[in-house]
Amino acid sequence: MSDRKQLPRPGVDIPDGRGRTGLDLVGRALARNPDVVIRDVEVTSDGWHVLRRTTYDYRRRDGEWERQQRETYDRGNGAVVLPYDSERRTVLLTRQFRFPAYVNGHCDGMLIEAAAGLLDDDEPEAAIRREASEELGIELGAVDHIFDVYMSPGSVTERVHFYAAPYTPANLTGAGGGLLDDGEDIEVLELDITTALQMTRDGRIADGKTIMLLQWAVLSGPFA
Repeated sequence: MSDRKQLPRPGVDIPDGRGRTGLDLVGRALARNPDVVIRDVEVTSDGWHVLRRTTYDYRRRDGEWERQQRETYDRGNGAVVLPYDSERRTVLLTRQFRFPAYVNGHCDGMLIEAAAGLLDDDEPEAAIRREASEELGIELGAVDHIFDVYMSPGSVTERVHFYAAPYTPANLTGAGGGLLDDGEDIEVLELDITTALQMTRDGRIADGKTIMLLQWAVLSGPFA
């Protein structure tokens, strides 16, 4: 029986819905760790974001090599910002529906979060200024870079850049709420920092990046 000719693969050989090709090349050239040798990269899903299955050889601490496979979800990197008013001891947060949380046990899927978004083609600081304007209706002045964090390194490639920025009522230049064309329906919340911290303890705030920023704010940030 003759071999069947493999059909062109969207996102690999031919453009996918976003015009991308070569999605299977990401990771193949990695050589920073001599104990990891990449053998193969397969694209298993090429929707808006990309799911890959990578096969690699890994040298264990005892010197033995073993072959492993891991799936990685690549949605790009992101940025998040916590605007704070140190005089009034308030922070600006958002509330919006998150289906993944809703389907995984959250009572109504309405999560309270710090304003955040994917970088797309922007630098991290530009991205958080964009998101603050779109989601919170605020024009940020000076911003402080706090840290960069891999939020779910077992399966998601995303690295999130964390920022904080002072604000006053004069910085509120719009209604916020997000972009209607992106299906966003975001409520802006101004909370006292003590109230916000209590909400992390009783479960009303259950978003990891937001809890990290609130704890930073009281441990070594503007409310320390």
